[in-house]
Amino acid sequence: MFRAAVRLSVSGVRSLTRTQPGCRALLAARCYSHEKQETDEEFDARWITYFNKPDIDAWELRKGMNTLIGYDLVPEPKILEAALRACRRLNDLASAIRILEAVKDKAGPHKDIYPYVIQELRPILDELGISTPEELGIDKV
Repeated sequence: MFRAAVRLSVSGVRSLTRTQPGCRALLAARCYSHEKQETDEEFDARWITYFNKPDIDAWELRKGMNTLIGYDLVPEPKILEAALRACRRLNDLASAIRILEAVKDKAGPHKDIYPYVIQELRPILDELGISTPEELGIDKV
């Protein structure tokens, strides 16, 4: 009786340790996305539309900027223009300055990107009455 129990348990353990051919095929399979890749123009249009929503609130503005800054890119000036206009509609100067600081941070070691963005945004900044962090003196901290 004991021998039969041991034999059953050993054969049970062997069956658990064997790899079955069906399992190996599942591990080797890769799941690739078949979605259409978004072009740069579609990406820009999506974010401009997001920030141009007339009923955007402060939370949505911050959420959108956090998501946008999380991408591996520096946002285009036209996207930043829409975001700055959303800040103006919300009367949120602090968020507008934070957006400019985030763009400067995203530019990183590339010293020519941030001045280009500010140059492109200068008419909008003047129109909306938004000062850059450099003009306010808070970039030295």
